[in-house]
Amino acid sequence: MMTAWVTVWGILIVLFQASALVPTEKPTCVPGFQSDMLVYQVVRKHLRLGTRLGKVGFSDCTERRAFPFHSDDGHFTVQTDGMLKVKRPIDIHRHREFTIHSWDSEGHRISVPVRVVHHGHRHGKHHHDVERHHGEREHHNHLHRHTKVDSAENTESTTDQQVPILQFAKSVEGLRRRKRDWVIPPLSVPENSRGPYPLKVAQIRSSEDKVKKIYYSITGPGATEAPKGIFTIDRDSGNLYVTQPLDREAKESYMFEAHAVADGAGTAEQPMEIIVNVIDQNDNKPVFAQSTFLGEVAESSPGGSTVIKIEAKDLDEPNNDNSDIRYSIQSQDPTLPSDPLFAINPITGVIRVNAGGLDREKYPKYTLVVRAADLRGEGLSGEAKVILTVTDSNDNAPAFTQPAYEASVEENKIDAHVITMSVTDGDEPLSAAWNAVFTIVAGDPGGLFTVKTTESNKHEGIISTAKALDFERSTQHTLLVAVVNEVPFAIPLLTATTTVVVTVVDVNEAPIFNPIEKQVSKREDLAVGSEVVQYTASDPDTARKQIVTYRIIRDPAGWLSVAKDTGLIKVKSLMDREGSFVKDNKYTALIGASDNDDVPATGTGTLIIQLEDVNDNAPTIEERSIRLCHKDSAPQLLSVTDKDGPGFAAPYSVSLHGPSKTNWTARMNDSKTGIVLNLATVLDSGEYTVVLRVADNQGMAQDSTVLATVCDCTGEEVTCKGRAVAGSELPVILGILGGILLLLMLVLLLLFFARRRRGEQKVPLLQEDDIRDNVYYYDEEGGGEDDQDYDLGVLHRGLDNRPEVFRNDVVPNFMPAPQYRPRPANPEEIGNFIDDNLKAADNDPTAPPYDSLLVFDYEGGGSDAGSISTLNSSSSGDQDYNCLNEWGPRFKKLADMYGGGEDDDML
Repeated sequence: MMTAWVTVWGILIVLFQASALVPTEKPTCVPGFQSDMLVYQVVRKHLRLGTRLGKVGFSDCTERRAFPFHSDDGHFTVQTDGMLKVKRPIDIHRHREFTIHSWDSEGHRISVPVRVVHHGHRHGKHHHDVERHHGEREHHNHLHRHTKVDSAENTESTTDQQVPILQFAKSVEGLRRRKRDWVIPPLSVPENSRGPYPLKVAQIRSSEDKVKKIYYSITGPGATEAPKGIFTIDRDSGNLYVTQPLDREAKESYMFEAHAVADGAGTAEQPMEIIVNVIDQNDNKPVFAQSTFLGEVAESSPGGSTVIKIEAKDLDEPNNDNSDIRYSIQSQDPTLPSDPLFAINPITGVIRVNAGGLDREKYPKYTLVVRAADLRGEGLSGEAKVILTVTDSNDNAPAFTQPAYEASVEENKIDAHVITMSVTDGDEPLSAAWNAVFTIVAGDPGGLFTVKTTESNKHEGIISTAKALDFERSTQHTLLVAVVNEVPFAIPLLTATTTVVVTVVDVNEAPIFNPIEKQVSKREDLAVGSEVVQYTASDPDTARKQIVTYRIIRDPAGWLSVAKDTGLIKVKSLMDREGSFVKDNKYTALIGASDNDDVPATGTGTLIIQLEDVNDNAPTIEERSIRLCHKDSAPQLLSVTDKDGPGFAAPYSVSLHGPSKTNWTARMNDSKTGIVLNLATVLDSGEYTVVLRVADNQGMAQDSTVLATVCDCTGEEVTCKGRAVAGSELPVILGILGGILLLLMLVLLLLFFARRRRGEQKVPLLQEDDIRDNVYYYDEEGGGEDDQDYDLGVLHRGLDNRPEVFRNDVVPNFMPAPQYRPRPANPEEIGNFIDDNLKAADNDPTAPPYDSLLVFDYEGGGSDAGSISTLNSSSSGDQDYNCLNEWGPRFKKLADMYGGGEDDDML
């Protein structure tokens, strides 16, 4: 029995010890705010600066009690101990929402929404209402924290305010690097703080300071760089101090690095970047842009008329109450006829007329003292003067001198003058109330016209074309033009208008190609006469029903022709892709299209022919001569080129022809682009012709000759001591002798002809006793169309009676006459017409004067007119001139003058 009890007690003891070894489960700590949403109820609509709204509960699961907070609403701020305060005065209309952010010990940012609700004034103590709502997360509740604040004067003392503690980033598993999501919140230090200095602003801590002695330091602007010494750090404790008052207007933020070094072990932490933002204080008063503003105001100006805008600047932080300026008028001089006569917009600074009664004749000038104050008009302030001069009012409307205008303008012209309109105005000349401003108020929906005045005359409105007019779209435009002054009317007045009728004048427009640039692809070996493309243009002058004709304007190689009526372009001569006028396999020609107007207009289009390569060029050898030794000579590398493209070129093949097969060997190199030429036998020194037939990859071949100079030497170094005629010497010698013999025969033949000509006695064309007139033509200029009907037979008549005289000034009837181009209808073609017909005339064997002497009025043997050598004059008696009638038609006019005839009958 005793044994049983001992056994039971032993089992109980073991179970008790085992239960003691099981650790109790501790609640998990989650960094963050105590509530998922913070709601603060206020009983006053206007919250003043410094009003405390309540505490913001936050924990990062460490022993820290001070945290950095940031509000995205500039009207509220959260201290490091979690106290939510009003930073800038604000009025709460029903409610206002914003977000507060903080950071845990690992640098993760955590946010919570905040709502400030105005529920009206209630008396009572502060109380906190917490509503718990079950969420979806296990072991956590969504909390909405409600705080009621009924005093706007609830402020706290900051005599012993705690500072934030900044921890270095933790390393992960021995890796000495900063975590990607590690963010150090910026520090905020107010400017112009009274100290005492040095003033502690933060503490830098390293997680290694529990096991090691850590020394702290800072580097960068504000510490070791300019401006130096503004921030310092306690080497042992890591306390960060500012040594002097800060000035936000001089520098609004500082960025430097903090370092932690272990005693005797080097760097303990990676450098930590610290940003210190300087909090603005209201230490600058508004300053006006100028001490005195000058402005003008027209008399009889209605209430609300803008007079002038003044502006002041505040150097404090923008978008802050410290720089939020309000304007006001402090005084007005004189105060008549009413005070205040002017009002100012407190936000924009625009001064307007507040009441009527301005009279330039009684009170020509007013002086205002204006004030600008920050903090929405409750802070620091500055003053300036505004001097306003009362000017003459615009009580007369400008009027047109004509009720309507008519004008015409050619189409397609931009900035063309249409018409000038003039107005009159009874206000003071050259004033803003007198200067006219013209506006097209109707009739121009497309903005085709513009109207403006000149600097010299503000009473003339000039209408011009702003865009090109189109006669085919609209032949007439009716514009309604209004005129006002540069300043509004002082009293209600009618605005003067006039009508301007603009007639569009049709002009001949050049045909337009579609497209302007046309590209086609053709083979380069396209046969002559083959069609390339039909390239046409359309005439925009649809109402004229004109005919469009085509011509080639620029065809550098002369390969193309165009049908005059259809625009069909054909091949006139064979094209060549390898020609000098082809660039990047493209040949460019310019085609012209002209209409048949009295003054034709010509449009142009660009034709680009992409020439497709064909195998029309055989490969050739670049080197035309080589030198080598007749023994143990080095191989000669010859370069092969082909004008065709890659598809019709390499790889090449080579073969020897003629006697060259015996003495030489030739093969292609490894790349099949060069020829390796070698001597097959030992040759005598001299010059040899090597015939090589080179073919491309399509088999097109061509024989090329290379002049090889073989020298009496050995090896690769070529040294030629003398040269001898090598190869087949007998044909060469025979050829030289034959040439000499042929030259001698030519000389003898020339001597024979010269002697024969000296032996012949020709009858001279002009006998010594002949009396004639000889006329030579030097670039004769005729009399135009009236001088085209002339008879060359008269010039030939003298030689017709001399059949024994050889003449070469007659039309050769055994040679065909060329075709001359008819006169074109288009004057622009005159240049091409003259050039073409000039070339035809130069090659025309039937065109006079056949390069010979022209003889006329020959009075020798066989002349139709008798000799006049017997004529003599006598000073006494009457002379009988009737014999002149017997001398033939040449003397008919002389017979009529002296012997009487038709002229006497007419008298």
